[in-house]
Amino acid sequence: MHRPHRAMILDLIGKSALVTGSSRGIGRAIAEALQDEGCRVALNGRSANDLAFAIPHFPGGIGVVGDVTQPQNASDIVTQVIAAFGGLDVLVCNVGSGRSVPPGNETPEEWQRVFALNLWSATNMIEAAKDTLIANKGVIVCISSICGLEVIPGAPVTYSAAKAALHAYVRGVARPLGKRGVRINAVAPGNILFDGSVWSQKLAEDKQSVNAMLQREVSLSSLGSPQDIADLVTYLSSPRSAFATGQIWTLDGGQTHS
Repeated sequence: MHRPHRAMILDLIGKSALVTGSSRGIGRAIAEALQDEGCRVALNGRSANDLAFAIPHFPGGIGVVGDVTQPQNASDIVTQVIAAFGGLDVLVCNVGSGRSVPPGNETPEEWQRVFALNLWSATNMIEAAKDTLIANKGVIVCISSICGLEVIPGAPVTYSAAKAALHAYVRGVARPLGKRGVRINAVAPGNILFDGSVWSQKLAEDKQSVNAMLQREVSLSSLGSPQDIADLVTYLSSPRSAFATGQIWTLDGGQTHS
């Protein structure tokens, strides 16, 4: 399930990077890939125990506990990273969750919860880090979902709407940030498999149905890995993608048609 990352030599040596929600899963893979390219990496999560388990694998890195859905927490996280690294070159907004109620069962409370996880988590961090990113001509990458691109059957409406809003935000803020030397892009993954993921659970429950869905809906007939996402994020974080901003990069094995 885990494919080792291979360094791509992307001119990131010595850069400082903060990846939110990075104690495990996709965020952890992104942090590992950035470290392999020579970045000093700050991990973030809400659980001090999870961070304590992860940080020994990141020599020279730091772990910063905090809930990025809260503006003050986001500001405190950035302050700690700047204190440790002297600034910030790369911000990856990875916090998010597609777990919500079935379509048609939304409540005001659920709308607030899902938007906090999937939109405010990014806007809070970007607002908090904006000044240091401008000073360093930095880069922002937001992790989104194909659910923000088109209707995916069965996907929660709350989640799809929040990710569509994130896409609008990335496209809209790219110009004012770009005028100040900062690039921003989003990556919209499809079905990604890792320990503890929704697809890990679905495979355990009904592997035959999952395989049938992949054959029917996905051009490559396969699930993606966190390393697939990490490779694209690392490229978008690097000077090799210097002309890319304001875009939603779909990485779904050929599932969506938008």
